[in-house]
Formats: sequence, C-alpha cells, structure tokens
Amino acid sequence: MNFIRKILDTHSKENKELLKALKNILGFSPSNIYYYKKAFIHRSTKETDKESGLPINYERLEFLGDAMLGGVIASYLFQKIPYGDEGYLTQMRSKIVSREHLNQVGKDLQLLQFVQSNVIKSKFGDDINGNILEALIGAVYLDRNYNYCEKFIYRRIILPYADVAKLEGKITSYKSLFIEWCQKEKHDFLYEVYEDTGNDPVKHFSVKLYLNNEILSKGRATSKKKAEEIASKRAYFAKQHKII
Repeated sequence: MNFIRKILDTHSKENKELLKALKNILGFSPSNIYYYKKAFIHRSTKETDKESGLPINYERLEFLGDAMLGGVIASYLFQKIPYGDEGYLTQMRSKIVSREHLNQVGKDLQLLQFVQSNVIKSKFGDDINGNILEALIGAVYLDRNYNYCEKFIYRRIILPYADVAKLEGKITSYKSLFIEWCQKEKHDFLYEVYEDTGNDPVKHFSVKLYLNNEILSKGRATSKKKAEEIASKRAYFAKQHKII
C-alpha cells in the first residue's frame, strides 16, 4: 500500500491514534488527515507522489506555516501594543517567532514523536522541532482555514509564551548585539570560522571571535551561524558590564 493510500485509510489504527493525539494538541478534530500526515514526513523518507513525481514531505507546509504564524503574531502585537512603532513591533515579533522560541514550543508539544524519517531522531538538531511546528500550522490552515489556524496559534504559542513584558528583555541575537556594541565603541572584531569534524558523525564548525586582535571567545556547532551565535553569547557575558 503506497503513501497516499495509507493516508486515505482513515480507519486504520495508526491514523486513529494520530487523530486522537492531534485533537489533544490542536484543541479540535482534524477534518483531513492528509495534511497532517504530510506535516510529519521528513525528506529522508524520499516519498514521492506517484502521479506527479513530486517529493512528499513537510517543507512546503513549513513555508506556509511560517507565513501564517508571522501574520497572526503581527496582528496580535498590533492590537496588544497600540503604542509600539514599526521597529518595536518588528523586534517583538522576531522574539516570538525566533527559532529558539519555536523549537521550545515544538519540544513542549512533543511533535518529534510523530515524525516519519529514515534518520535516527537522536541525530536531529533542535531546529526540527520548530520546523515541524510550522508545518503543523500550515496543515491546520489548509485543513480548517484561517480562523482555526489563528485559534491554534493563540492557544499554543501566544497565550503560554508571548508575555510582552518578559519578551522586552529577551535577547534574540547575541551576534547582532555584540557587533552593534563594537561598531558603537569603534572596536575591531573578527569571526574566524573553520570546519571542525573531529570524531563527530555530523560536520561541525568552530569559531574564534577576536576583539581588537585578541581571542575573546569560541563557539562550536553544526552550522556556521550557530557557532557564531554561541561565540557571540560567550563574548556578551564576558563583556556584559560594558555592553549594557
């Protein structure tokens, strides 16, 4: 039985269990399980549509969910903070939809348990949690339209996580903060990035962060961006009394 036929078999034990679990997460019953099954398919499965030959995975839904989430959050902040100008509202939206924030929501909802993949789940980075969350939002929109999508975002993201007072003091990018401070104080800085495979099965990158030609901090992660952010965070705490 191919992927599409498995999805259409809504009476199967697997699909009944998924529908029950999704109802608890979403707060309502899904109408079309197809979208939700697709939201949990990782590209490593290499599933394809038999007719079109197009890949079947969560990535297109992730794109849609990201757009829907940004719109709902923007609308919420626009009404919640009437005194906020464009820059402030943009900053607050960035904090709510930050990768770190969405990853935490995805973890709290335990979405990784539903993912179908040929990759061992312990090998996934944290970003898979946020990616699946966005794909799920996209699935809700296609299944039940905007109103249900908005309700889900309010229930699972805005109400439990979008505390404006707390978010005002949250730093979303230590790298941006560090660079801004360096430029303001006219300090020289340099991110020296290099591959660092070591004994890890996954390629890593290491970063040396120089301040005025001296190494201030280091970072290591599975991407250059993450490694730079780790180094920047360590640099921030090393110079926090001067940056603040």
